[in-house]
Amino acid sequence: MAHLGIDLIDGGPYDSVLTAREARAHPQALERFEVATAPARSLGSRCRDRSLLSGCSFLGGRPNTVAPATEALRGRRAPPAPGEVPGLARDSSSGSSSGIRSRTSPPSARFLVGESYFRDKDYEKAVPEFESFVTLYPSNQIADLGQYRLARSYFDQMPTVERDQKITAQALQEFQKLIRLYPESRYAPDAIVKIESCRLRLAQKELWIAAFYVRQGKYESALPRFDTVIKEYGRTKAAPEALYQKADTLLRLGRSDEAAAIMKRLVDEFPASEWSRRAREREAARGA
Repeated sequence: MAHLGIDLIDGGPYDSVLTAREARAHPQALERFEVATAPARSLGSRCRDRSLLSGCSFLGGRPNTVAPATEALRGRRAPPAPGEVPGLARDSSSGSSSGIRSRTSPPSARFLVGESYFRDKDYEKAVPEFESFVTLYPSNQIADLGQYRLARSYFDQMPTVERDQKITAQALQEFQKLIRLYPESRYAPDAIVKIESCRLRLAQKELWIAAFYVRQGKYESALPRFDTVIKEYGRTKAAPEALYQKADTLLRLGRSDEAAAIMKRLVDEFPASEWSRRAREREAARGA
């Protein structure tokens, strides 16, 4: 899978190109691209001609260029220049007989504008650009990157546990979509890690609500929250705590037999957990 730059996951230099023709057709993309890539371009040689905007390589050197469209139209497809992104030069989802799209067509412009917003941490503006890109061009060679950037735009806004977690749920959904549509993507491993982070945050939200009910003395209302964590987020680090706190709540309700069963399950399924240690100490204290 072709990718942009040295490492887009870590936000490395943007090592792609924007031709003069595309710049004139999409002045917004040019303006925001220049702003977003200024730090990266300062690492290498400055581009000498305003008519060609090219990301300079990480170690300096000559700017990258895009082969003229006439080469492809004549049937002599020139090999991509170092750092060139095939997905921005061709659109395999266009359905045209030649497979060649104009460099002034939307895919590259949409992605570049979304990318510049993303790098500015203006995620609310980045989201619609990436959504349009992945919706209109799902077969583009960098569609997986567009989907990853869309998911990250939500993930990087993930709020603290006491706030509404709608954005976290959206990030989870978009990362899962990336795994489903592009399982071989180079961004899939990072997406899997972030899926677990989203699931943990959603589980922690349920525990936070349950704890609120317990403090209010509304024990019956807290139990369904513990059950949600145990059933839906049973593989997260929040599961042992949910079991322990559910058992404690059952004891407060005088349902000791049910509490004992939950404590046993906690110790059996998560023997190395801190919450299992607490459960064993508690049981030992009761036996004494």
